[in-house]
Parts: sequence; C-alpha cells; structure tokens
Amino acid sequence: MTNYQASEVPWESHRDALSHIRRTVFVEEQEIDPDEEWDGEDPHCRHFLAIDEGGCPIGTARLMPSGQIGRMAVLESWRGRGVGAQLLALAVGAARDKGLAVFLHAQADAIGFYERAGFQLHGEPFAEAGIEHRMMTLP
Repeated sequence: MTNYQASEVPWESHRDALSHIRRTVFVEEQEIDPDEEWDGEDPHCRHFLAIDEGGCPIGTARLMPSGQIGRMAVLESWRGRGVGAQLLALAVGAARDKGLAVFLHAQADAIGFYERAGFQLHGEPFAEAGIEHRMMTLP
C-alpha cells in the first residue's frame, strides 16, 4: 500500500504546490538558475502531482504539447519509493492518449531510471541548465 497518490492537476489551481517541488529540487538542490526553470511554458502544459497522505506535495512532472516529458522532480525524502515511476507513467499515458511521440531530456544520473521505464538513448550528451543530459525516446 502506498502512502501517496499522484494525479493530473491544472496548473492554475496547483501552481504553488508544483512550483514548491521544482524550486526545492531544481533551484535549491541542483542550483539551476530560476530564469531557466521558469520558462513560461507551464500554462500550456499538462501537470502531474504526487501528494503524501497529509496532502503535502512530494513530486511533479510536466508534459509539453510536443510530447516532451520534463520537470520530473521528487523531494529527496521520497526518492526510491515509486513516486517518480508513477508520475512518469501518468505523463506517458497522457501523451499516448493524445497520440504523441514521447521523449525527454534525461539528466545523466537519471538515465537508468528512464531506461527501466523503457526509454532508449539517442544522440550525444549535451548541457542543459549546466547539467549533462541525454535525449531519450519511448518506442
């Protein structure tokens, strides 16, 4: 039994919760420039949020209209407990429902996580927000 749940949520009503997770993981933990994190695309995307049994936000993912999954972030204390996998599955399902080709830019240290979910590497490593990434697609 899990002590969290994940679902698709509207950006407009869940902006604070989604932003809190991304700010904690990307801006504070990974020291990504806030201007790179807040790219203005959020209102045009589908968002997925995991909350714990007390209603606190613990993880998020974003699906862009192009089929790109990104902004996958899980608070450190919740990593390794299936939260990211559930968020990823929701985003993939939403993309497939729309007939989109699913792809993402994986941080180098997260490649194994995405490979376990069936994603495949493509191309050479590249820097995004000062962190090495690789393009990955889901067949």
